[in-house]
Amino acid sequence: MTAKTTEASLPTRRWDPLVRITHWGIVVAIIVNALVVEEGSGIHISVGYALAALLALRLLWGLIGPPEARFSAFPPSPLRAFAHVREISSGTRTTHASHNPLGALMVYAIWSCLAAIIATGIAMAPPSAAPWTNREGKEHVEAGVQASTPVAAEREDDGEAEETGEREEGPLTEIHEIAVNLLYLLIALHLAGVIFETRRSGRQIVTSMLPWPTGSKRG
Repeated sequence: MTAKTTEASLPTRRWDPLVRITHWGIVVAIIVNALVVEEGSGIHISVGYALAALLALRLLWGLIGPPEARFSAFPPSPLRAFAHVREISSGTRTTHASHNPLGALMVYAIWSCLAAIIATGIAMAPPSAAPWTNREGKEHVEAGVQASTPVAAEREDDGEAEETGEREEGPLTEIHEIAVNLLYLLIALHLAGVIFETRRSGRQIVTSMLPWPTGSKRG
């Protein structure tokens, strides 16, 4: 099969610093909350707020950033994605200034999952769990109340446990868990797509997103 353009002969494209920072910041936040900290802990919630800030920054950059980082450079289009699949099948290689059509759909899918995870996570978290809330005084007050009324606390344990169980099995929790599992699937597909496209086109896609300089110029 003969390609229309040879992408391997083109210099490696480098994403701008803010795109790379938000990308790897989101990656670190996902790994920390998935593998390092306990689910529902204060650190887990704080990392979730940091993830929200990073996603919001990237979305804002999609409006005011450089041309290749803007939404207009990679609109979500199933028709373009199908056309791109046909190009892959025919061996045609087309140079894209930003994400290719399949990559664009993946980006928007991942962002949508992240938004659902963040929204449901914040909705389930108590107001005192917000990073900007001073919890120290509240913790001392709650500890004092519990210490002064141990009998009442014991009597309410069963009822509180039942209420907690109901909340944990509520619709927000289900949506949160479904979105998280879907995110893991999308990440696996994203990594597979990066490997496939790197081998198919010869483009160093990972290198273009690395947070440190590699000596490559933007194509």
